[in-house]
Amino acid sequence: MRSCVRAVSGTAQRLHMSPVCVSQSFAVVARSLSFSPCCRVTYDASFQSVSYGSDHPRVLITGGLGQLGVGLAKLLRKVFGKYNVILSDIRKPPNHVYQSGPFIYSDILDYKNLREIVVNNRITWLIHYSALLSAVGEANVSLARDVNITGLHNVLDIAGEHGLRLFVPSSIGAFGPSSPRNPTPDLCIQRPRTIYGVSKVHAELMGEYYHHRLGLDFRCLRYPGIISADSQPGGGTTDYAVQIFHDAVKTGKFVCNLRPDTRLPMMFIDDCLRATLEVLEAPAEVLGMRTYNISAMSFTPEELVREIRRHLPDLQVTYKIDPVRQAIADSWPEMFDDTSARSDWGWKHGYGLPELVQAMLNFTGSDSRMSQAN
Repeated sequence: MRSCVRAVSGTAQRLHMSPVCVSQSFAVVARSLSFSPCCRVTYDASFQSVSYGSDHPRVLITGGLGQLGVGLAKLLRKVFGKYNVILSDIRKPPNHVYQSGPFIYSDILDYKNLREIVVNNRITWLIHYSALLSAVGEANVSLARDVNITGLHNVLDIAGEHGLRLFVPSSIGAFGPSSPRNPTPDLCIQRPRTIYGVSKVHAELMGEYYHHRLGLDFRCLRYPGIISADSQPGGGTTDYAVQIFHDAVKTGKFVCNLRPDTRLPMMFIDDCLRATLEVLEAPAEVLGMRTYNISAMSFTPEELVREIRRHLPDLQVTYKIDPVRQAIADSWPEMFDDTSARSDWGWKHGYGLPELVQAMLNFTGSDSRMSQAN
């Protein structure tokens, strides 16, 4: 009993609360968990769970409701346990996401809030997905600058202060028209012409600086265009390759905003999420660099349409070029050279274009339209 009183008194001092208030809070938690208030309760445990495996990382994913966060959380929870992976965002999660595991509100521009989340939940890995994508960023440069750059500075400082392993994705958008395009190596001139691209180069260089100067365990992958069926396009230049599947199944018609011969590197989301986990788990001594290209395939809209028509021969495609997106795409790589990722930590993709199309059509429910076509 005395140990419980001391715990309540100490907690009250730390939280600047009266011992009575803290004691009442302990009692409420105890009743909800069906044991005595004097049982052992770790005061700094997350509201999500009473205990955690000490051999697993504690992961926070910012911007978790975007294209990649939910899928990565699902993968990491399978590996590390449901309650060791916390999704966060400034938006309200749909019910299936909220019920799938821990979710918490987090604004990356609120340094104090983010720091409290890291401390209170004993975070050891921080995966920073919060960002405005290429086309959206060009429409609101000041917001993109705040989210993509100021937000990055916040996570860098917090990760450095608390010794976290920090993953920040980069992108094909980190390259520009003066970069070699086919193939694009890990190290070359970048010089992007979008605020999104500039912010990604900034993230790469700042992360590497924090690593070399301060010892931060920073890890970064340059993603190609990522294709997934269970999320809506988020304003990226490569999003045509996601939208086409939804439209092909729903209406049988698609309007493409890029020229039919625009070649860009692409990857199915399952490969992307697996690559992210693999580089996060890789021993530090095998990482010859801190920012890697990863790739799986490169294709044009007309090549993608041709492959989809093998399954949906009646698909109708027209081209209505968006000059902003086309200019962005023309400044990006046509193909990534990811030799270093393959040799250093064993990266190997699993999906080529035929496998990608089959998986996307299966997910989006193309059976009825294919049967009608046949």
